Amino acid sequence: MQLKKDISKSRKDTAVRQTMRRLSKNKSAMFGAILFGAIVIICVFAPVFAPYGPNDLDLTSINSFPTLKHPFGTDALGRDCMSRLIYGGRYSLAMGFAGSIVGIVGGTIGGCVAGYFSGRTDSVIMRLCDLVAAIPGQLLSIIISCALGSTFFNTVLALSVGGIPFQIRLLRANVLRARQEEYIEAAQAYNCGPIRIMFRHLMPNTISPLLINFTMGIGGTIMGAAGLSFIGLGVQPPTPEWGAMLSAGRNYIRQYPHLIIFPGLVIMVTVFAVNLFGDGLRDALDPKMKH
Repeated sequence: MQLKKDISKSRKDTAVRQTMRRLSKNKSAMFGAILFGAIVIICVFAPVFAPYGPNDLDLTSINSFPTLKHPFGTDALGRDCMSRLIYGGRYSLAMGFAGSIVGIVGGTIGGCVAGYFSGRTDSVIMRLCDLVAAIPGQLLSIIISCALGSTFFNTVLALSVGGIPFQIRLLRANVLRARQEEYIEAAQAYNCGPIRIMFRHLMPNTISPLLINFTMGIGGTIMGAAGLSFIGLGVQPPTPEWGAMLSAGRNYIRQYPHLIIFPGLVIMVTVFAVNLFGDGLRDALDPKMKH
């Protein structure tokens, strides 16, 4: 028994090393990982990197174009745009990670339950997924935000609900395939409970698509959060947030385009970096997908 455990552990270690080796050889994935990691570090340690506080006023530089004193310019209240982007990244990145986690957790539970029990349970869960998926994602987020209010947690919930049906379908397909394996039949023969089989045996074999979807979901959630804030349903002023900064600058797009350009560039670069890493992670975990 101990020998089998050692062999299983050795195989897992080898698979992890092979995945990391393939990932490290992917230059675009490494570039995305480094770029995204740098953005996260700068935003997390905002007091170190930001030259000013997010709400510090400079009444002598209202709507100032980029200068050495204010590299990204200032807004209509004289607040430094670069500092607000750095501090605002805390909210945008937190919503990206939190929204992706909520979607993955909800999808994992629903997919495992639907795939393992099948029958009526599977039918009920799938019909609920069809119902939710029939509503456009952005519209569903707007409805939830309007109903619950524009708090951080409500925004995360609004952004993650629309993606849960996709996660459930993905996990369900993997669970249906995995439950036919001999080790699942052996676990059932040893009278292992359904919860133990689902989370001890089935879920570890679906970790690859979970990691890929989690990574790609971060970028999508950041975009969604920026969209809600742009129309006034996300994080509210004066809290610095990338989408809210875009919304505040849209009225000055002709006179002071820097109020739109820099927040837009930060969102674009962040999502681009996440997607680069996500694509590389997908290729590393499943080399067949690359071709």
